[in-house]
Amino acid sequence: MANGWSIFIGLVVVIAMCLASWFFAPKGENQVLWRSSLILSIVSCYLMWAITFLAQLNPLIEPRRSDLRKEYIHH
Repeated sequence: MANGWSIFIGLVVVIAMCLASWFFAPKGENQVLWRSSLILSIVSCYLMWAITFLAQLNPLIEPRRSDLRKEYIHH
């Protein structure tokens, strides 16, 4: 279900959304504001998701059982 390809698939989706927001931003004097706001929010959401996803692939803290006897614990 979760593998390393998810990051790249998500990146392709984000790039497509950024391009769509670039071309379909409303015309007018606030077009630059619309473009930059949409692209920055899309990229920020992707970065938060990617960091959280990658942190779960290789956790820093591994769970330890506390109900084992000392002679069965391997350090």
